[in-house]
Amino acid sequence: MTDLFTPITLGKVDLANRIIMAPLTRCRATVDHVPTNLMVSYYSQRASAGLIIAEATMVAKGNSAFFHEPGIYSEEQVEGWRKVTDAVHAKGGKIFLQLWHGGRACHPALNNGSVPVGPSAIAIQGEVHTPEGKMPYVVPKVLKDSDMPDILEHFTKAAKNAKEAGFDGVEIHGANGYLIDQFLRDGSNHRDGEYGGDMENRARLLFEVIDEVVNVWGRGHVGLRLSPLNSFNSMKDSDPLGLLEYVLERLSEYDLAYLHLMRGDFEQKQEGDVIQTALDSYDGNLIGNMAYSFAEATQAIEDGQVDAVAFGMPFIANPDLVTRFEKGIALAQADTTTLYTHDARGYSDYPCSK
Repeated sequence: MTDLFTPITLGKVDLANRIIMAPLTRCRATVDHVPTNLMVSYYSQRASAGLIIAEATMVAKGNSAFFHEPGIYSEEQVEGWRKVTDAVHAKGGKIFLQLWHGGRACHPALNNGSVPVGPSAIAIQGEVHTPEGKMPYVVPKVLKDSDMPDILEHFTKAAKNAKEAGFDGVEIHGANGYLIDQFLRDGSNHRDGEYGGDMENRARLLFEVIDEVVNVWGRGHVGLRLSPLNSFNSMKDSDPLGLLEYVLERLSEYDLAYLHLMRGDFEQKQEGDVIQTALDSYDGNLIGNMAYSFAEATQAIEDGQVDAVAFGMPFIANPDLVTRFEKGIALAQADTTTLYTHDARGYSDYPCSK
């Protein structure tokens, strides 16, 4: 019987189990976005996951959306990440890096006054945390079609740097209202031309990024994360399942390591069965994500709905989550007040079970 503890090969990467650590922004890098020794400890503690997907990582300077999130555009950052990958590999783990551009979710107060970019001149509603306190999001500068080669170059260089840093592969962040997702969905993309309008044009940037990253890594080492229903960062689409179906039918040609699909909405506003849509439209490995319990994840694997399940919050307070699942040990609860602080408390100090 296939379950969460059954080994699996995703693309060309062999995993010891199907319990995936979801990417979790934790803001423990330096102010210059360099990975720290705290991050080495944190990730190596969780190396028993079948695969660690490291947190959203800036592909280009000047695109910070969180403050103290890591980057992968400088040699110092590459060296910092290499310490992480070496530590994870020393414990027998596998780790991908999530390549990310924040787009309009970035803020001038986090980027030396630089105005963020996006597909259209539409700001995110609400406020963002900055070193100067909460501030409203700003209207982004609209990217011109002629700017797109530079965006692609950022992803290409980041993919090369991730390879140099020793990762086993990379995940392209196409979810949660960041740049690629902003182009995909018609609630944030009101442009015309080659990158706006119909689904084919709105998906153009996504597939151009995939082309570039696969060209660096080769088939079987690249994953993609999508969140068709998630309204986080003021995201919406007039036909989310139709858009997903269109994207998935094209994705099947790419021989990705996996598709990492967020099945719901952080704010529970948009509904739809994205897992079934994926089963109907996608020919490849599928990782399910968002609020799976151990029991539900086990059933989803057994029923063939997904090939693996990514857990987020449970991995924060349970570095030995795989062991706890295997032995039926109760899970510790994460301290949510320390999710985005900058020291070891609530990060690398959670104990393993005895």
